[in-house]
Amino acid sequence: MPQLALYTFGVLKSPLADPEPLTREFYDIGAAVYRKISRHPGYLAHAEAADGDQGELFGADWGAWGEFAVPTWYGKGRTVGTTALAATLSLWTDLRPAFDAIYTGLHREALNRRYDWFERTGHPNHVFWWVSDDVIPTWQDGVSRLEHLQDQGSSPNAFTFHHAFTPDGTPTRIKGTGPKSDLS
Repeated sequence: MPQLALYTFGVLKSPLADPEPLTREFYDIGAAVYRKISRHPGYLAHAEAADGDQGELFGADWGAWGEFAVPTWYGKGRTVGTTALAATLSLWTDLRPAFDAIYTGLHREALNRRYDWFERTGHPNHVFWWVSDDVIPTWQDGVSRLEHLQDQGSSPNAFTFHHAFTPDGTPTRIKGTGPKSDLS
């Protein structure tokens, strides 16, 4: 049965290493959100660095998830001290469980604060695509799909909650979403 891959990407207002309270708050909320989401029905897995170090993204060993990659529009730092981004790569059973996990509870509260932490880039901040159950998506897959979404719009190969597709490529809609802009 196909699984749903999700890549998210945001450019932070300040580097992850910034000692300011807002950055610490983002880290603290992010850790709590991941704990909550990892127990949500329909959640399967997410990319984690093999050594568990959250401070290093570009040089970390991500195992089967591949080498860390970012969209071409990311123009900030790439070292532990200068990286100013947040990215996730995860697998889900279907759109509805992913939607419910993201738009309810603690994650919803964090989304309501996203502009405290993230720049408004005018680029999509998430992309979905279907993979067979024996495939682990890579960071480069996520970047390619997000850039495709930016350049081509939603399609069965790269889509959003608001313009979604079934595994066979049929347009679909999740109750509670509509044709809004998916750009942040």
